[in-house]
Amino acid sequence: MNDQKHIIIFDTTLRDGEQSPGASMNQAEKLRIATQLELLGVDVIEAGFPAASDGDFEAVKKIAESLKKAQVAALCRANEADIRRGWDAVKDAVNPRIHTFIATSELHMKYKLQMEPADVLKKAVESVKLAASFTSNVEFSAEDGSRSDPDFLCTVFESVIDAGATTINLPDTVGYAVPEEFGKLVAYVIENTANIDQAVLSVHCHNDLGLATANTLAAIQNGARQVEVTINGLGERAGNTSMEEVVMSLKTRPNFFTHTTNIDTTRIYPTSRLVSMITGILIQPNRAIVGANAFAHEAGIHQDGVLKNPMTYEIMKPETVGISKNNLVLGKHSGRHALAAHVRSMGYDLSDEEINIVFQKFKNLADRKKQILDEDIEALINEGVLRTSEVFSLEYIHVLSGSTVFPTASVQLKIHGRLVQGALEGTGPIDAVYNIISKLTHTKSELLRFTISALTEGTDAQGEVTVRLKEDGVVALGKGADPDIITASALAYLNGLNRLEYLKANPPKEEAVL
Repeated sequence: MNDQKHIIIFDTTLRDGEQSPGASMNQAEKLRIATQLELLGVDVIEAGFPAASDGDFEAVKKIAESLKKAQVAALCRANEADIRRGWDAVKDAVNPRIHTFIATSELHMKYKLQMEPADVLKKAVESVKLAASFTSNVEFSAEDGSRSDPDFLCTVFESVIDAGATTINLPDTVGYAVPEEFGKLVAYVIENTANIDQAVLSVHCHNDLGLATANTLAAIQNGARQVEVTINGLGERAGNTSMEEVVMSLKTRPNFFTHTTNIDTTRIYPTSRLVSMITGILIQPNRAIVGANAFAHEAGIHQDGVLKNPMTYEIMKPETVGISKNNLVLGKHSGRHALAAHVRSMGYDLSDEEINIVFQKFKNLADRKKQILDEDIEALINEGVLRTSEVFSLEYIHVLSGSTVFPTASVQLKIHGRLVQGALEGTGPIDAVYNIISKLTHTKSELLRFTISALTEGTDAQGEVTVRLKEDGVVALGKGADPDIITASALAYLNGLNRLEYLKANPPKEEAVL
């Protein structure tokens, strides 16, 4: 059914990736990421789980209506209500896909579903038939497939293909598989599913043992033609297969894999940064492909070799994944057009109105910081453009602190458009700021984590603060950046509180795990 050398990239950042603790996004943020994923060249975007909540349904619907090329998929459990809800969400997409699933392992069937295998098979077939009555683009997933009986798995796959499934997905739901074993299972399914030529075989691997990418590559080598991935490897528990790792493995080792994708690799790094900024989940410095140290060379012998020939210690060029080596430094004399051009070169597609917002913030920052680098501009885009629908915003902050005074913070906020202000003390300046913000916003969140780092080198670098907040069982991440670390801390706290407000107003009813 497809080019045997072409790998379909199915991105589930907006569905499985969003299930990372604290990573929930609002509709505007999801649309921003979906648009970037389409520019990246992703073939299928799993936009969400429409039956989970009204908010998720509306976000999936908006994405389906807005994208121009990518297939848009809705995840649905194997029941009529989910499938009808999913179709209502994606029906206006250019190429809508219904993705339905049910567990097939003995463990899940017995203890979770409390169903006999024959009943699971019947449910799977009925669900696929219903989905196929709406669209010819139907995917079926066998949840916990890697721990399922291989012969039962083949029976289920053959039956759902006959019922209308055009993609069948084999998930390693709990990250239990190892590459040789998983590759053999993929080969077994292809060999023993009679009508496998009528569908695309997909895999969806989790990273609990750190083997998600390795398992996915083993599956490709054994005949899988679709891979389900996320940006930065986001997802449940230890996450999913990393899109950037799979794509760059294929691109960097064409002599071994001989497979292709539609991904524009020069957009990988900007997309990674965008997802990190929107979700608030930091990218570890030593992360492959997109980490800050991925192309850094500290050892003298490495530096000497790279200067003589980059290929001595670099198996890929930074520019290949969109890491710019443009040393242009912007300052207070730089104009709007220079900024707009540089933002485009960084991979961001902003409207004129958004450029105006970023330019104003850029000018304000340029009055305080001599040189503005890419990391600073990304922080301005995050602060000025990516944050939407804020309930709480900072108007001003004043802190009195020192070795001989009791720390006190005075803060003015805008809450639903109304100005409020107040002052409180604390054990330190940041504690004082958080105390008064909590009082003014009437929130009682628990601060689970607080981290701070410098965005760039130099004593005038912006400080980037990330917080993890919890309230009434809901967890949210917040992020803020400013040359003043106390202001950055306030912005991060308010960002976290805004995310909590969104999550409390749009609570998910269910979560789906593949």
